[in-house]
Amino acid sequence: MNALAALFHPDARFVNRFGRYVRGVDAIVAMHAPIHTTVYSDSVMDNELIDVLPLGEGVSVVHFWSRLALGKAHPAGAHTVDTVILAVLTCEEGAWRFHAFENVTLLDPRTGRTMLRAQASPVAG
Repeated sequence: MNALAALFHPDARFVNRFGRYVRGVDAIVAMHAPIHTTVYSDSVMDNELIDVLPLGEGVSVVHFWSRLALGKAHPAGAHTVDTVILAVLTCEEGAWRFHAFENVTLLDPRTGRTMLRAQASPVAG
């Protein structure tokens, strides 16, 4: 959790994939710590950059795909969840950190079923 905390500014905002909003790095860590010692304890996350939009010196908006491979510790067993992440990064004192972070699970809007990235609309370039 120390490594997670180091990625965020102290007053960062975070919206998880279930829509829970928290403010401040302590709240972000508190939200993640219980699941990472239980249902996500054997999970692996892989991220892939989609794009970066510089807004000015020291501020960028970043989009990336995130694939969470959950293991046997999860009540539903091993499975994969894809999300799209929107983040605002700012650079202060020479370090880029997340200032705002939103994680959105990919769902089929007609059925509400979880989709994987290959089933989602392609990113327009």
